[in-house]
Amino acid sequence: MADEVFDYIVVGAGTAGSVVAGRLSEHGKYRVCVLEAGPADRNPFIHIPAGVLYTLRNPAINWMYKGVPSPGLNGRAITHARGKTLGGSGSINGHIYNRGQAADFDAWAASGNSDWGYKQVLPWFMKSQRMLGSGDDGYHGTDGPFTITNLEQPDPLCDAFIDSAESIGIPRNRDYNGETQEGIAYAQRSVYRGRRVSPAREFLYPAMKRGNTKVITNAHVQNVVFRDGMAEGVSYKIGNRNSTLKTIRANREVVLCAGALASPQILQLSGIGNRKQLQSLGIQPVQHLAGVGENLRDHYAVRSVVRISGTQTINDRVRGLSLLREVINYGLTRKGALALTPTLVYCFWKSREQLTNGDIQLTFTPASYPQGVQSGLDKFPGATIACWQQRPLSAGYVRAVSADPFDPPEIQGNYLAEAQDRQVLLAALRLSRTIINSAPFSEYIQEELWPGVQRQSDEALLDHAMRTGNTAYHPVGTCRMGPESSADSVVNDKLQVHGIDRLRVADASIMPMIPSANVNASSLMIGERAADFLLSHNVQLNN
Repeated sequence: MADEVFDYIVVGAGTAGSVVAGRLSEHGKYRVCVLEAGPADRNPFIHIPAGVLYTLRNPAINWMYKGVPSPGLNGRAITHARGKTLGGSGSINGHIYNRGQAADFDAWAASGNSDWGYKQVLPWFMKSQRMLGSGDDGYHGTDGPFTITNLEQPDPLCDAFIDSAESIGIPRNRDYNGETQEGIAYAQRSVYRGRRVSPAREFLYPAMKRGNTKVITNAHVQNVVFRDGMAEGVSYKIGNRNSTLKTIRANREVVLCAGALASPQILQLSGIGNRKQLQSLGIQPVQHLAGVGENLRDHYAVRSVVRISGTQTINDRVRGLSLLREVINYGLTRKGALALTPTLVYCFWKSREQLTNGDIQLTFTPASYPQGVQSGLDKFPGATIACWQQRPLSAGYVRAVSADPFDPPEIQGNYLAEAQDRQVLLAALRLSRTIINSAPFSEYIQEELWPGVQRQSDEALLDHAMRTGNTAYHPVGTCRMGPESSADSVVNDKLQVHGIDRLRVADASIMPMIPSANVNASSLMIGERAADFLLSHNVQLNN
């Protein structure tokens, strides 16, 4: 018997899940239940922009999934940071707001999702957004709940990096989320008055205050419950596998918003996926969908580090007495180093001149991290340039390893498996070198520490990339959206799971192809669209 009955059940309180629940709650007619496997978002480092360095290594609010060895990385395995708290990865990410290129979404439409071209999705990007500061007219919302700001604290090293990029022909772009992405600019950020703009705080908390939305934290979903070919509810346990199994029922629909790594696992545990894989785990198949968990795409980031002289870096500003001054400054003004995000400058360019659309992305920050991982700062004055291919061809998978939801899934990123991905990444590495070795930035370089000037050949740079690169934390595609006739699609263009009534997926997992961007902005848009589909469907039923 069900413990409680709601109109909608939303699994996952991450970016898209918070938007879905918030918009359903705004309607006022429906009762919504949100199940979140993590705790409430009370950790103070969640809300301090520089706190990302701590959230990315804190297992209390981060799943820190362990991937399996990737052949393209010479058998090296990657750890995947994913948010385990209200707000999901939107509570532990680097605060960047980046939509991608119009061509990304036009490609989604061309793959059989006709209503997902850029002209169709732009209004939904704008709906959630409250843009403060300048930008291209017609591309930004100004009255949504999710505030986006431009960087308010220019930095001499950042300015030098931008000037050096301009000196080699990369133009400044006043708004990379506007008419065109190409160029270099300070980052647009989900930071307002020195605090993180969290999807949970902007969408989910208002829903809870309305009294029609219940949020259950530490709720680990066991599976979706079915009756007569339709989703009827969800079973879950609080805390650990030894706790009592509970079931709640949805009068209308169940929406999976658990993210690109967890949503496919929940589908598989519920009997939806590759029939043979499910049977090998002792799971009774409900619907054969071979694409569940496949098509995993992610951005693979490779970093270069230089030792700086002649100016102060963030590394200098957060040590000893300087750190104390920064803490006091932040407490009084919400400004200073603690109000900065891990990435301050974005550069979008091409690996080859003849390309129509850019295919590489560089980021810059006047700070450096041990072994290139954003989980601490080096003790010397350093700066970091990261680069990645925007639309990698290499695809991996996410697969349940047992019928126990507390067993993490097998995650194979399959990074650099495709030769083209390796060539584009090499071009990005060489571009980053060209920029930092151009004036005026070159005047600040004391030494290239990583990969080191001795590494000049393609082979040496690729070896550096394979040994030291990491995920950019942008997994997508594992519940791919597409027509039912497509062998690897999981949901249709209304986000309904093929062959199952009253069950949708709404998060980064539905992306047919990875966008040329960080994925939080697109997850907001997907949440907005999913809520509209749900509410529009109710209107159709009532009519």
